[in-house]
Amino acid sequence: MSWILLFLAGLFEIGWAICLKRSDGFSILWPSVLAVVLMIASIWLLTMSLKELPVGTAYAVWTGIGAIGTALIGMIYLGESRDTLRLICLTMIAAGIVGLKLFSKEA
Repeated sequence: MSWILLFLAGLFEIGWAICLKRSDGFSILWPSVLAVVLMIASIWLLTMSLKELPVGTAYAVWTGIGAIGTALIGMIYLGESRDTLRLICLTMIAAGIVGLKLFSKEA
């Protein structure tokens, strides 16, 4: 269950990062409000996952999901660079997340 909570926390992290972009520096109300709500939800879910998972593993997975997801949404929907080296780096982050999951004693 902790891994599911952690995965959801990572998805909410993607959401708040995209909302921050849309909020234009917290100058647009609804994306700003949604960003704050998603931040709170993401951190709460991370906190719940930490009841069973080691903090180093959980934090790395949480930020990795957020980084990969936000970067992919940026590439697909926001016209950000799809440079080969950037994609390779995202793949390495994904490999690290999978490795942390596979080699965690709390699997």
